[in-house]
This record gives sequence, C-alpha cells and structure tokens, in this order.
Amino acid sequence: MRLDGVLFFPVTPFGPDGRLAEPVLARHVSDGVAAGAGGVFTACGTGEFNALDLDEYTRVVATAVTATAGRAPVFAGAGGPLPSARALARAAAAQGADGLLLMPPYLVTGPAAGLTRYVRDVAEAGGLPCVIYQRGNARFTPAAVAELARHPHVIGFKDGLGDFDLLQRIILTVRASGGEDFTFFNGLPTAELTVPAYRGIGVNLYSSAVFAFAPEIAVAFHKAVTVGDEVMARRLLTDFYLPLVELRDLVPGYAVSLVKAGVRMRGLEVGGVRAPLTDPAPEHLRVLERLIDAGMGLVGG
Repeated sequence: MRLDGVLFFPVTPFGPDGRLAEPVLARHVSDGVAAGAGGVFTACGTGEFNALDLDEYTRVVATAVTATAGRAPVFAGAGGPLPSARALARAAAAQGADGLLLMPPYLVTGPAAGLTRYVRDVAEAGGLPCVIYQRGNARFTPAAVAELARHPHVIGFKDGLGDFDLLQRIILTVRASGGEDFTFFNGLPTAELTVPAYRGIGVNLYSSAVFAFAPEIAVAFHKAVTVGDEVMARRLLTDFYLPLVELRDLVPGYAVSLVKAGVRMRGLEVGGVRAPLTDPAPEHLRVLERLIDAGMGLVGG
C-alpha cells in the first residue's frame, strides 16, 4: 500500500447532544477525499481518538470506510493501554480499515525492546498494515525501527518529535537493513511549517491538519513544494502557516480545537471538542477567521 499526496486527518463531529454525528462525519470525509486526499487517517489525534469509547471508535471507522468508498486508503488510530490498543486494532480490521496509525502506549516510558513488543502485539492483533507514530513517550531507536520494518505488518513511521538527528539515523539504518520501501512521513503539528526541513533529509510525505478545514490551501501548498514553486510556498508559510502556528501555540490543545473550529467556519457543523480539550476563545476565533481569509486569498479562493 502506497501513501501519497496530502494525508487527511478528519475531525470527529459531535452533535448538540454531545453524541457522535455520523452523517456529518460521512460528509466531512467524502468532501476531503473529493478534494484530493491521498489517505484518510480517522479517529487519530485530530479526530479526538483520546475521547472516543470503543463503540464510537468502531462507528467512526465504519463511517470513514463507507464514505471513502475505496477512493483512498483509510487508516485508523490505535494506541493507549495494550489491551485497549489490541481491541481497537481488531475493531478497525472488522470495519474494513486499510491500516492502523499506532500512537504511543499509555503514560509509561518503556525501553526499545518494550516498545518493539508493543508495536508487534497491536499490529498482530488486527493483522493490518501499521504505521508507527513516534511522539511523546514513544521514542524509538534506529535499531528498533529497523527491526520493526522487517515485520510484515509494519509499513511506515510517522515522526512527531522533530529530532532530525535521530530521524536521519533511523532512516539510514532502515534503508541499510533493506527497508527501501518503508514509508516515512512528517507528523509534527501543522506539519507544513517544517516540510522544507523534512524534505532536506528525504522525507516528502506529511500529514496536514489544515486540509481538514482549508483543503484549497493545503493542496496549493503541496503543489508548490512538489513543483518547486518556492515563491508560493514561502508566501503561504509566511502569511498563513506561521501565524497559524503562533495562534496554535497560545493554548494547549489548540492543535485540535482550532482545526475543528476551522471546519465549523467553513460551513460544516461538527460541534465542539471534548474534555480535556477546550474550544478556542472568541478573540482567537476571530484571528483564525482572518487567517483563513488571508490563506484563501493567496490561493485564489
């Protein structure tokens, strides 16, 4: 399975009663695929994976798979306590997901051997292709990633640390061990801001939270960096992505709640975020609205 283009991380919509809004999610996913998503990563960080119970998670994955209708691969988030992660992996497989994004285990920090075992146990529970997410307490050694890259169910590595020295060593070790087809991608929040740096070490694929609420901007940026239009890429980075990151960093959790607010601003009522996240303050919503208008102006929207 090959991932390409802009990777779409949909939000999880909730209705006025706080319950999962499946029809809204179906539209959100379908519209994103139609806008050119190269992969759909549902019930992941932007999709408030942390706030879903097993029934909701199962319905989110099923809805995303149906709405995507085979037009792009669908990956579902899994992680947390090992028994829960296994159950999620099995549920994702049962609902027809194409793969898993394996997020960190709950709270504890284990050695390389323990992380390797965790990845194997979850990947084998679902039997799906699995992308490892390096972030927080899930920090992998080059040897551990090279070992996992030889596992038949482990196909990729999403970096959410931004430690370029470590990532370069991981890439070189995996490639030297025969993992030429192993996929690496940039998974930092608002990844576009660091795309030039990641491309410098050969990592061209990245996740895009912006795609969830402004696919026109995300696609224009992807096109600019792909064809080498440095002028457009720099304009978007300077006038849209940089101030967006500065806004995002004002409050913990805004990497998710600002995205959800942006989806609402673009006309899809996806509700607010669940605790422990908080919805953006009114003054921050006004800044976000101005940024979206500025970004759309840059790409001719």
